[in-house]
Amino acid sequence: MSPKSYTFSHAVSRKPAASIIRGLRFEDSGTPDHQKFLEHHAAYVDVLRSTGAEVTVLEPLEAYPDSVFVEDAALCLQEGVIQMRPGAPSRLGEAAEIAGTLADIYGDIHELEPGGFIEGGDILVTDSEILVGLSSRTDHAGVAALDKIVSKWGYKVRELQTPEGVLHFKTDCSLLDEETILSTKRLSDSGCFDGYRLLHVADGEEACANSIRFNEIVVMPDGFPKTTEMLTKEGYDIRLIGNTEAAKVDGGMSCLSLRFSPRR
Repeated sequence: MSPKSYTFSHAVSRKPAASIIRGLRFEDSGTPDHQKFLEHHAAYVDVLRSTGAEVTVLEPLEAYPDSVFVEDAALCLQEGVIQMRPGAPSRLGEAAEIAGTLADIYGDIHELEPGGFIEGGDILVTDSEILVGLSSRTDHAGVAALDKIVSKWGYKVRELQTPEGVLHFKTDCSLLDEETILSTKRLSDSGCFDGYRLLHVADGEEACANSIRFNEIVVMPDGFPKTTEMLTKEGYDIRLIGNTEAAKVDGGMSCLSLRFSPRR
């Protein structure tokens, strides 16, 4: 049986809107170039499709500058899809905007109990558990609401802490296979990945910790040669995608898609 944590038949992505120039960001590192972002996004979608997955690309939502980062709006598991409740007020409507597309695929959508907030960027799903990092966008009540749903499907939720000054838990980590996690040292030093095999990004290349394992490939942002070389030597099939514009609004590889294999 293929590992369900990174074996996917489907993905959903959304083109970046021109309003991305007003996207949220922790630090101002420049204004995203919309045209270049579109080119990077198209290359990203092409790589996902190269694995044979069915990739749905949604049109831009100008009213929601950050809506290209669809991962924050939902958690898609084999058993069902759960609508998230983003912690940034300007993003609250994004979950409802993508709900119809996901309902068409899954048949229905599970909603969290009222209270609290949670974003998909703080959720790392492995084959044995769901790790959720508390952050400025995800609180304890949101994690508890998620746990109430997924526990019925047999999932174990483990609540962790995202390092101070880091936007999302997965800003600093990604799953490489059933037993291996790519992480920054500042995150793994907390001991949150005890029991997993750890590979650390190279010093100065922390921004590439947010990569994705998608079927047989690992999709990484371009421009991090030491980590790319290390993962290649470890036997991973690496595909590099430009991410300079998404990075200006705190986006990475996982943020740009919802990845799943719905149980039929």
